[in-house]
Amino acid sequence: MCSSFSLKTVLLNLAILVQINGVVSASNLPTDQVALLKIKSKITDDPHGVLGSWNDSLPFCKWLGVTCGRRHQRVTSLNLTGKGLAGSLSPFIGNLSFLRYIFLDENQFHGSIPPEIGRLSRLQNISLISNFFTGEIPANLSSCSKLRELSLYRNKLSGKIPNIFSSLQMLKIFDLRRNNFTGRILPSIGNLTSLEILYLSRNPLGGSIPDSLNRLKELRELGLAHNGLTGVFPMFSYNLSMSEFTWELLIQTEVHIAFS
Repeated sequence: MCSSFSLKTVLLNLAILVQINGVVSASNLPTDQVALLKIKSKITDDPHGVLGSWNDSLPFCKWLGVTCGRRHQRVTSLNLTGKGLAGSLSPFIGNLSFLRYIFLDENQFHGSIPPEIGRLSRLQNISLISNFFTGEIPANLSSCSKLRELSLYRNKLSGKIPNIFSSLQMLKIFDLRRNNFTGRILPSIGNLTSLEILYLSRNPLGGSIPDSLNRLKELRELGLAHNGLTGVFPMFSYNLSMSEFTWELLIQTEVHIAFS
């Protein structure tokens, strides 16, 4: 009787320990690994099997397309450019709190750009070129104050360009070509004083070109072709070589403006 009771007690304790260990193990799964697996779960087509390494057989820092920092096991870069991936981008990308670089060019991502990206305060580059993203640019990208590049060329994004410029003082590349953005170019774009490349070509934008563009002293490439822009182009105070390049680029476009 006593022996039977002791055996039952031991088995019960073992069962409890197994359950506790299971809970602890799940809760100790690295946040970045969970986020990456959530991103993988939203991929509906992986024709080249590039996410085959995203499993427990390898540390997540060794997964294809993933780079981690040297001093910590946190994801700093996600580069899946040209992998032919199809699906949507999981909002769990916003849990990769050390992420600095997102390169998802030349895939078949669709759906909206998750606003959770705006939580990534360390983010420096967002490049989603040649996909099928729809909807608007998340307005909370203004929280990514370290952002240096925002390249959304050749997607299906729409709506007005949000007023995210006041806090993006470090932005150097802003490329929205070949989308469906409407409305006007906001005067606050002149706050992007570090901007070197600005492409807004092939969007149904309208209105006049804001005079505030002449505050962009670092600008060296400007594309405004195939829009509905009108009015007088603002005078620039660049050095001669910069001015020649800028004017040449504008003359080659189909912007309907009068030069002052």
